[in-house]
Amino acid sequence: MVAPNISIPAALIGEPTRAAILTALCDGRSRSAGELADAAGISAQSASNHLGLLLSGGLITVVQQGRHRYFRLASPAVAQSIEALAAIAPPLRLARLGRQRGHAALQQARKCYSHLAGRLGVQLHDALLARGTIAPVQTTDTGRTVYRLTEAGRVGLRGLGMDEEVSGLSCIDWTERRDHLAGPLGTALLRHLQAQQAFEPGPEPRSLRLTARGEAVLRALGVNASEPVAERA
Repeated sequence: MVAPNISIPAALIGEPTRAAILTALCDGRSRSAGELADAAGISAQSASNHLGLLLSGGLITVVQQGRHRYFRLASPAVAQSIEALAAIAPPLRLARLGRQRGHAALQQARKCYSHLAGRLGVQLHDALLARGTIAPVQTTDTGRTVYRLTEAGRVGLRGLGMDEEVSGLSCIDWTERRDHLAGPLGTALLRHLQAQQAFEPGPEPRSLRLTARGEAVLRALGVNASEPVAERA
């Protein structure tokens, strides 16, 4: 068997400026080169060079709209790879109060491509398992758990308009070092939460601020937002 050459994406992701660009795109949105230059703290020319490398490496794609070009991650797998790498990275040293607050906002709730991550994402994953709403059905070659809605879950979530065959995937959370729920099921759940105005944009890119309405919406799904993440049994 010929092993995939992981050194190519690793080299692209491992450069700090490109890592910052990719992280800025992890919320699933498309951004211009200027926006990504600002996010990475670099010049427009430098951003252009790095974006060219990421494009040629297949980690991002570009959409042309008139005279404007917008960049986004090539697939959810790229965002999940960034999240997984962040989970094994050395802890951040946050000397400034502003950075500490920004990290706290990301730790509570954020978008990981198209699904909910952070403490609330982990709590939602755990609550759905504990309630028997979802059940693990298999493990992928990369060690990720595949989830399906149970019969009780299909009944309980029918009001969300979900396809009963929709599946979910475990995704390691870089701040909690635990799994949150990704895949089509994770996407559908975050879409429902946003439609219910459970979140509003937070102070940091990708961060989500829970609203008073959101606390009630999450409570209906078995999540008490005021509680810490439960320890594993």
